[in-house]
Amino acid sequence: MVAALVDAITRRDDQVKHLPKFAWVLFIVFLPLLGSVLWFALGREWDTAPRESMSFGDPRRWSRDEPGPAAPASRPQPRDYRSTAQQLADLEREIEIAELEAEIRRRRAQGLQSPDAG
Repeated sequence: MVAALVDAITRRDDQVKHLPKFAWVLFIVFLPLLGSVLWFALGREWDTAPRESMSFGDPRRWSRDEPGPAAPASRPQPRDYRSTAQQLADLEREIEIAELEAEIRRRRAQGLQSPDAG
């Protein structure tokens, strides 16, 4: 019971499944054997990757937005809500800017190579 209680209390909210963390703690306290077994079987998120240990006051424990140092590499990328036409227009603008920058670099290089030609 003590191990289940400590594990439930020290888990972040996003690592607790099926019930709020507070409900799991009450369930473990009032029904020790059943609550402990159910906590380890259903309530916690089993992570196969080793994690860096965190103290109770560590702000990373409470932040869902910032992944910890041992975050999985296959984390989904943020969704892009632009339409396909908007994405294509943005890419075309980037290509145009890159071409203009290349033209500027080319002209500067020509100007530096032949200063007497002017």
